[in-house]
Amino acid sequence: MPALLLVMVVLAGFGVAIVGYRNLGSPPIEGRQTGFQVIDDGSVRIRFQVVRKQPERPAVCIVRARSRDGDETGRKEVFVPPGSRSVLAETVLRTSRRPVTGEVFGCSYEVPGYLAPTTG
Repeated sequence: MPALLLVMVVLAGFGVAIVGYRNLGSPPIEGRQTGFQVIDDGSVRIRFQVVRKQPERPAVCIVRARSRDGDETGRKEVFVPPGSRSVLAETVLRTSRRPVTGEVFGCSYEVPGYLAPTTG
């Protein structure tokens, strides 16, 4: 009986370690805003850094703009081609109202087919 209890405790600890690593470990891809510039009442330039564990894979980052009241006023998908582990990118985002900030919402390796460049 004590051996069975020990095995159950070890398995439970292993399960907790896996969940903790997945939730608290470093993500496979991460986008960070490095700067933004409000261009006019309807656009903002967003500069950001993409750090990825698999630089040979293309990625997509979603950037967005917010107005003074915090509402999202624009959103855009930005294709990040394969390359370095750390990449600096920049885009201009059109907005529905005057933006006060531009930020990276998130990045992923799941690039939609309509966004990936065609070959040939």
